[in-house]
Amino acid sequence: MTTKVTFKGAPLTILGKPLKVGDKAPQFTLTANDMSDLSSSAFAGKVLIISVVPSLDTPVCAVQTKRFNKEAGELGKDVAILTVSLDLPFAQKRWCGAEGVSNVVTASDYKHRSFGEAYGALIKEWGLLARALFVVDKSGKVAYVQYVPEVSSEPEYEGALKKVRELL
Repeated sequence: MTTKVTFKGAPLTILGKPLKVGDKAPQFTLTANDMSDLSSSAFAGKVLIISVVPSLDTPVCAVQTKRFNKEAGELGKDVAILTVSLDLPFAQKRWCGAEGVSNVVTASDYKHRSFGEAYGALIKEWGLLARALFVVDKSGKVAYVQYVPEVSSEPEYEGALKKVRELL
């Protein structure tokens, strides 16, 4: 099974096997904004929203990240929100500071380059991540998956947020 993703109607090649509800969420190591390793184990015992974006410095990715930053303040301490891109950690930190984003964790797959394929979200042609949302329950199982079919479109936020509320 492959994920079908387009950019302005043109098909893109997505590398990695798509995840589905019920899968064990793949372990990952990303790079935090301070250049330290950030492991999936840092989110153990929490409901985790993983918001995947091509680049924070693009309008739709900015809207998506700001939306989850707002939601984070309302979901409580049992929920963590992680935004993943291939932007350099310096750029992520600068962007978050400039945009006042402080309720979500941003991390980069630039160094280890394993998240994209493990989560079935690496765009071959661009070397960037496709837009996607994942909700991982407290036991580490995937409870919600959305691969956004058109990279330039926003995800359907309410489905992920509804699933998170069901898990709390």
